[in-house]
Amino acid sequence: MNIVRPINVALCNIPPWIIYIVGGAWAGWLFWQGLMGLGRFAVEPINVLERDYGEIALQLLVVGLVATPLRRWTGISIIRFRRAIGVTAFFFVLAHFLVFAILDIQNLGRVWTEIVKRPYVTVGMASFLLLIPLVMTSNDAMVRRMGAASWRRLHKLTYPAAVLGGVHYLWLVRGFPFEPLVYLAVIGVLLVARSKAKRKSSEKQQPTTKQQPSEG
Repeated sequence: MNIVRPINVALCNIPPWIIYIVGGAWAGWLFWQGLMGLGRFAVEPINVLERDYGEIALQLLVVGLVATPLRRWTGISIIRFRRAIGVTAFFFVLAHFLVFAILDIQNLGRVWTEIVKRPYVTVGMASFLLLIPLVMTSNDAMVRRMGAASWRRLHKLTYPAAVLGGVHYLWLVRGFPFEPLVYLAVIGVLLVARSKAKRKSSEKQQPTTKQQPSEG
């Protein structure tokens, strides 16, 4: 039984804006738990909240990268959700940064010092900055204004942003960083798969010239 078609039909009935609502509600629920010191937020609520926001952002970036390979390999398409996933990922990155700057460091001068002095913060900030032009152009008006080709080239910044986010997470984890390594491995596999698919596509598009028989 082919289950791809019913899955795609079901996905088509889900509006992409649901992702914004779910993401905002989840971010608010985590913040409320941190504010009230509930469960695992009881000991270091700011640190836990900061980590949670950052990890969710990285997960969403990976899901966004999975969209094209998932359609190519299985036929299941979540392409229509990719913009909402990317914008929601940026929202969590922004929340991660604000918790770090306002609740953790609590001093703008120290925030700049941390960015300059600590490599893992520098890498995380670089990932954040790469996402800003992407979220600013994640609308139909900017696609029309820039042109589809230029827009697609700009949004390839998602790939280095995801890699830098994975490296940022790797440097944060003490001991054996199993989970960050899994994220980096998945990102690496997706990027390699995309590179191979693009190379095969380019080879198919190249015109083939038939060898002419020699005279004489």
